[in-house]
Amino acid sequence: MKVFWCKNCINMSTRPRISFDQRGYCNACQWSEEKKNLDWDSRINELKEILQNKKKNGIYDCIVPVSGGKDGAYVAYKLKNDYGLKVLTVTSRPPLESEIGKRNLIQFVNSGFDHIHITPNQNAMKKLNRIGFVKKGSPYYGWLISIFSVVIKIAIQNNIELIFYGEDGEVEYGGSTKNKNKAFFDIKYMIKNYFEGDYHEIKKTSGLNNHELFWFDIDEKYMKEIEKIKLTHWGYFEPWDSYRNYLFAKE
Repeated sequence: MKVFWCKNCINMSTRPRISFDQRGYCNACQWSEEKKNLDWDSRINELKEILQNKKKNGIYDCIVPVSGGKDGAYVAYKLKNDYGLKVLTVTSRPPLESEIGKRNLIQFVNSGFDHIHITPNQNAMKKLNRIGFVKKGSPYYGWLISIFSVVIKIAIQNNIELIFYGEDGEVEYGGSTKNKNKAFFDIKYMIKNYFEGDYHEIKKTSGLNNHELFWFDIDEKYMKEIEKIKLTHWGYFEPWDSYRNYLFAKE
């Protein structure tokens, strides 16, 4: 029960799912070392094979969730310009937008991307955020759900079978390492790690009806459609570098 810090960074032992080696280095620092010796060429070849299989004759090949920030901008640009994919970008509107955030998103979209902006029911968002804060210490729990559920719903509606998120925060920053060598993640991984395992309980506690929950709902009734969708992180295929992404987006 002793609280301590990583010997190499500022990660704390209280971080969920974190682990440490005999040196006292957290698994984020271990991954940072491991990345230097990974065969990234083989992962790029894996990416090319995935893209070849998922390229379609439809309007879009994939979705990239974006906020107007550095990471989504970088990933969307790479897929569109380096790999020739037809990219749809999607945003779930957060409960508290900043002016600079809105301006960045508009500038990104105006640089030449198709974009869908969804505003989930704000009363439902507030209720889920409050319950998430009380139960999980997460004051934006409803919005956290929506950045996955909204994107999945848009994918189903548009028959898109490939979604690229940025980095896997569990792997990059200290958490579960279960997926560090897996290209794809599934709904179970999402709920267990990103939603801290209590998604169904919090949804039920909210007392919200099906209409209010539509953009927050990842339910079993959608499983057949969801199982067709491949969810992945760009950080699996290329060494993740947030500062590089920032410089790129800024330019």
